Amino acid sequence: MAVFEYEFMQRAFWAGGLIGIIAPILGVYLMLRRQVLMADTLSHVSLAGVALGSVMNLNPVICGFAIAMIGALLVEQLRRSYRTYSEVPVAIIMTSGLALAVVLMSLKTNLSKTFSSYLFGSIVAVSDMQLWMMAGVCVTGLLFFIILRRPLYSFTFDEETASIGGVQVKGLSFAFAILTGMTVASAMPIVGVLLVSALIVLPAALALRVSRSFTAAMIVAVITGVIGIFSGLTTSYHLNTPPGGTIALILLVFLLTGISAQKLIARYNRKRHRKERNQQGQRATLVIHSRRNTSHEIQ
Repeated sequence: MAVFEYEFMQRAFWAGGLIGIIAPILGVYLMLRRQVLMADTLSHVSLAGVALGSVMNLNPVICGFAIAMIGALLVEQLRRSYRTYSEVPVAIIMTSGLALAVVLMSLKTNLSKTFSSYLFGSIVAVSDMQLWMMAGVCVTGLLFFIILRRPLYSFTFDEETASIGGVQVKGLSFAFAILTGMTVASAMPIVGVLLVSALIVLPAALALRVSRSFTAAMIVAVITGVIGIFSGLTTSYHLNTPPGGTIALILLVFLLTGISAQKLIARYNRKRHRKERNQQGQRATLVIHSRRNTSHEIQ
């Protein structure tokens, strides 16, 4: 394919494949923990890190990566302080990160073009360093979810029960938060800050809607994420549209199609069951009539 003739497209597809594996798995856990807004929050925090790196003449990618992990730890720490109001830490960190990013961006006037790629994603923005960073995040995340799959499972559904069962809930919570920050910061070059949560949440939303088991949800989420990213990158290349928005729209179409198909299948099954019940009722009526006729003939 002509799309693979260019090195930057090869890097983009490698990056998309890596993020398409780990981000949907993370999304399933975030949805089950009722923390879907955490991805959006950390993307704004990561943007503040990028701005800080640009202002201080440091590597913006590494700064964004580091600040996202720090923000994840702050969210987790505040979540423990506001147990009754779990949405408060998300609001605090999101608004703080966005405010810091706006102030830092105003200190350097020549950042508009650079920040557009971070806001909306850019195929050409994926460098070799970012690609290796994504590979490291993907491998780390897979090892994390494989090795700790049992404590993570109980921790995801009920932290108190997991704690009683011997799970180190506090340490696992902070480790999970750090992994979330790493994944969000790594996904920024592909879909951008404004749409990074779509890459994490939409495949997971479809998977949890159509799957009947936890393992099946993971598999469906990864397949949906990878296909959505590859389709979005290809479409973006041919139509010259922003990759982040294109990927998000394709994933949204997948979600709406899956929900519609599920509703149609459920409606068909209800009609079929109703028809079967009617047929069974008719058979029962015929049997009763035939028994009555037989009894009359005997008399």
